[in-house]
Amino acid sequence: MINIKKRYSYVIEYFQKHRPIAESELKYTDPYELLVAVILSAQCTDKRVNMVTPILFEKYPNPKALSIASQEEVYKIIKSISYPNNKANNLVLMANKLVKDYNSEVPDDINELQKLNGVGRKTANVITSVLFNQPNMPVDTHVFRVSWRIGLTKNAKTPLEAEKQLTKHIPKELIPIAHHWLILHGRYVCQARKPKCKECGLREVCKYYLEQNKEVKS
Repeated sequence: MINIKKRYSYVIEYFQKHRPIAESELKYTDPYELLVAVILSAQCTDKRVNMVTPILFEKYPNPKALSIASQEEVYKIIKSISYPNNKANNLVLMANKLVKDYNSEVPDDINELQKLNGVGRKTANVITSVLFNQPNMPVDTHVFRVSWRIGLTKNAKTPLEAEKQLTKHIPKELIPIAHHWLILHGRYVCQARKPKCKECGLREVCKYYLEQNKEVKS
C-alpha cells in the first residue's frame, strides 16, 4: 500500500528529473497578452489559441486598444475558438476594467483578478502562478484528471477541492512548476480517452495503473 506522502514524493522527484523545465504553452510577451490568452483558452486548446492571438495582439497590442474595440470586431478574429461570442464580450469588458480600475496593469492578486470579466479562480491562479510565481494551483481538466488518476487527490468533487489537496502536499516553492507538470502530463501522456500507461514513468505509484493492472492479473 502506497501512502500519500510516498506518492507525492515519488511524483515530484520523477518530474524534477524528467521535466526540470515546464512552462505554459501559450504564447505571450507580456502580462496583458497572457491574460487574454488564458481567457481564450477556457475549454479550448492552447494550439488553437496560439493560432489566433498573433492577429488579435497585432490589432489590439494593449488594454487601451482592446477596450475601445467592438465585440463584433473581436469576434471576427476569435470566431474559431470555443464560445467566441462570450469571450469577445468578456475581452472588451475586461480591457475596459483593466484600463479604468488598474491603470492598464494586470493585478497580482487573485481576488482583484476575479473582478475582471472572463476571469474565474482557475484563470486568476494561472496568472498569479505564471507571472508572479505565487504558490497557487490552477486546476483545469488535465490537472483534475491526472491528480485523481495518480492518487494525488482523493474524493475531490470540484476543482477547488482538488486545488486544496494539491497545495497541502506540494512544497510551496514547487507549486508553480507542478501545475505545468500535471497539465503537460495530462496533455501528452495521461490523456483522457486513452492514457499512455506503457510510456508513463509514474506507473509504480499510479493508483489508476495499479488498480487496472490488478484487475488484469486477477
